[in-house]
Amino acid sequence: MLPVLSTHLFLKQRLHPGLLEIAARSGAQGVEIFAARQHFDYTSREHIMELAGWFASSPLEPFSMHAPLYPDREMGRAGAPAVNLVDPEKSRRIDAMDEIKRALEAAEHIPFKKLVVHLGEKYDSWSLRTMEYATTALEHLGAFAKPLGVRVLVENLTSDATTPEHLMSILEMAHLDQIDVCLDLGHAHIAPGIAEAIGLLGKRIGEVHVHDNHGLKDEHLWPGDGTIDWPATIEALKGLPTPPAAVLEIGYNLDDAPGVIPERIQRSFEKLA
Repeated sequence: MLPVLSTHLFLKQRLHPGLLEIAARSGAQGVEIFAARQHFDYTSREHIMELAGWFASSPLEPFSMHAPLYPDREMGRAGAPAVNLVDPEKSRRIDAMDEIKRALEAAEHIPFKKLVVHLGEKYDSWSLRTMEYATTALEHLGAFAKPLGVRVLVENLTSDATTPEHLMSILEMAHLDQIDVCLDLGHAHIAPGIAEAIGLLGKRIGEVHVHDNHGLKDEHLWPGDGTIDWPATIEALKGLPTPPAAVLEIGYNLDDAPGVIPERIQRSFEKLA
């Protein structure tokens, strides 16, 4: 599995080449850029070109981008609504789509190949209306992303609307063959279980988000600091027709000392080998 580091680990900081160097030195072969304006300002041509120039001279691959979750620099703390593609209000769905497309346009200069998107928020329920909104959003995003050379991946969350079973219902009933899935192992560990999620999603898994928890809440711990059975998980993933990229997505609020982060990244990748 290709070792990829999500810049979610550095979300409190502006993304700059020095942080990408840490990823490269720690065994990552690619990065997933987390599109949060205070971290990676995808509305800033200057910021985009700064990173594009660094990637052009580095073997580290800009593997993927995580779509924005909020349209502001405060992650919603100042009251901005979440980027929600299945919001009941049409105006908010339109705003969410515009925000994600704005981030996607960075692929014109930073050649990432995949875009990970959330459908809704953790309390969204499953309904025919949710399915309709999700289908419309994914069709539109897939069409917008294709000319940029990007494939859209929809992520399983902890909501009823985004269980592995319901994601597969959306993809199969709408014949969304151009959309795949990002299997978030931490979310699957909470429900319905990692083995069941892998069994349901199978060959549609385009990448996995790797982090740990204790099965109750989304903690984004380092692998081994929670209760996920990593040997069994890795064996199951390696049994897929095409082993997916392993994207290490560690919490930015764990307050690890800066000096230990490269070693922890390297040890995590070794655990997944």
